[in-house]
Amino acid sequence: MKFACNTAEFSQACQNVSRAASGKTSIPAIEGILITAYNSTLTLTGYDLEMGITTVIPSKNDEDGSIVLNARMLSDILRKMPGEFVSIESDSRQIAVIKSGDVKYQLIGIEAGDYPELPSVSNGYPVNVDREILKDMIQKTIFSVSVHDAKIVHTGVKFEVGENSLRLVAIDGVRLALRNETITYSDEPLSFVVPAKTLSEVVKLMGEGEGNITINVGKRHIIFEIGTYSIISRLLDGEFVHYEASFPKVSNTVVRVNTRALLESIDRASLIITDRIKSPVKCVFADNLINISSETAIGSANDKIAADIQGENVTLGFNNRLLLEALRVCDTDEVRILIANKAAPILICPPEGESFIFLICPVRLKNEN
Repeated sequence: MKFACNTAEFSQACQNVSRAASGKTSIPAIEGILITAYNSTLTLTGYDLEMGITTVIPSKNDEDGSIVLNARMLSDILRKMPGEFVSIESDSRQIAVIKSGDVKYQLIGIEAGDYPELPSVSNGYPVNVDREILKDMIQKTIFSVSVHDAKIVHTGVKFEVGENSLRLVAIDGVRLALRNETITYSDEPLSFVVPAKTLSEVVKLMGEGEGNITINVGKRHIIFEIGTYSIISRLLDGEFVHYEASFPKVSNTVVRVNTRALLESIDRASLIITDRIKSPVKCVFADNLINISSETAIGSANDKIAADIQGENVTLGFNNRLLLEALRVCDTDEVRILIANKAAPILICPPEGESFIFLICPVRLKNEN
């Protein structure tokens, strides 16, 4: 194999693809990137047996072929190369010579035949979603996936695709994040769960571009087509919790408040709360004010902000981190907070409609019976 290509383009592609390469493993090949030179292009593949990333870049190929090179080492080398162009030539012993300007490296590679074949999605269902909409939907839900749940299915985000509708849901036992959107879709209803790691990579590869993302959904795997990149991932098995039952049926208190004002107030009250010294944030909803306070062994904090409060006065305690993470992804000037009672979860919604819903369970305050 022998080819040359633009250094910066090759380096960026390798960095992106290498995020799917495995770390320490008993299979050396999947610690590498599969490089295939064919017909004036390079195809780069990283795959850890759960998620794979592939892309294609232009190249000048003097000899087609393929080789597997260590992902971390190759990425580090390309970042340091001084020239505008880089060339790689490999022989039958799988020794690759990498050159750029006066710099030359030799890397011992692995035969391409030892690299596992990526799964395919046959007879899948295509779903097209605007890039920015899908990015927003993922960012508004992925922070709520479970990290320690015994049910692996809850470590991913559930996609529910219906007629002209898409819903993403994530849950971790004490909170839930839900995002609804209208899309163009008229095929079979779909329900599947995508690992959070996969969706993190999807967001990274979206960048700031425009246009649609094509999602091809199979029985066990899913493919995201993002520009010149393809991400293929296994889907998570298991029964996702019936989350609809978690939503309170009534709201005895409805609060409308400026999003930034509430976020900044909770943030101020959080300054004396640490991982070592934990305490809930206390929120008193009364008389068109939210009194926000916290108290730990090292001190206390008190603040109040204006709000439109309809219904009963109520006092609630919250894990400050859960409130902050939800409010940080709210992109509306105001939010509605729906409260049933002091024992039920609250719902944080946009001023109108239900394009997003964040459910957060309150915590018991010290002076509560």
